[in-house]
Amino acid sequence: MKAPPFLKTGDTILIIGTARARSKDQIEPAITILKSWGLNVELGKNLFKKHHQFAGTDEQRAADLQWAIDHKKAKAVLIAGGGYGTLRIIDKVNFNSLKKYPKWFAGYSDATILQARLQKLNIPSIHGTMAFQFTKNKEATKSIKTLLFGEKINYAISNNKLNRNGKAQAELVGGNLSLIYALSGSIDDIETKNKILFIEDLDEQLYHIDRMMLQLKRSGKLKNLKGLVVGGMSDMKDNAIPYGKTANEIIFDAVKEYKYPVCFDFPAGHIETNMALYLGKKAKLSVEKNKVTLNYL
Repeated sequence: MKAPPFLKTGDTILIIGTARARSKDQIEPAITILKSWGLNVELGKNLFKKHHQFAGTDEQRAADLQWAIDHKKAKAVLIAGGGYGTLRIIDKVNFNSLKKYPKWFAGYSDATILQARLQKLNIPSIHGTMAFQFTKNKEATKSIKTLLFGEKINYAISNNKLNRNGKAQAELVGGNLSLIYALSGSIDDIETKNKILFIEDLDEQLYHIDRMMLQLKRSGKLKNLKGLVVGGMSDMKDNAIPYGKTANEIIFDAVKEYKYPVCFDFPAGHIETNMALYLGKKAKLSVEKNKVTLNYL
């Protein structure tokens, strides 16, 4: 499938909920900001429904996702929020309409499920701030606009002592580590060979991080990478008897025998300044002694 066209003033963007319920008050600021960018905004008819913790029943959320996929005018879809729920509906929708009506999907966290399916279809997407967080950090929200409108973006961050120097040019793939782990062995299991892998996570036990990284390693997903970018590893939990390593140290141990560049603490994920990334597009990563740069070719 072909890549979606970048947005321009007057284009239409959709907002849908595929996971946890979000209120109208949480989403209205995003609507205002999107309109200030010159975009028309349409909402999924089930966006503000609530079924237990979800944004409507599985059928209602799947219907909104199918509506967004099939929409003839829209150029982009913004996910309202994460939590849990996209895995329950991903097999209830048909993505064929994206051949005729390609569009950008933007979100992260639970949206990794959707982005993994798009990666299988060779459709790039945007890992970035979701609708309910649009007022959380201006810089993060601006980066979503930059990527949606196809403007050039270059990231330069300071070094981390665990970084491994090197350069790579390859497609950037990945998302939330727990969701990548959950997709293992399924039709949406991500392909990492000769790719730059991006991972981030939130609120996990440290031994869970170790288990997930070992699964990626034992299944061959870490051996043939071109590079590894580690985003926020936020609010990690430990047992009464400490695990003895940080999340970053656990990840470093899993890849220490390989030679590709590794970057830690990239400003993306469950952090305040969640800078947007293209998934499924070729990136250039440079990890040097004093800085890290990432941009898109």
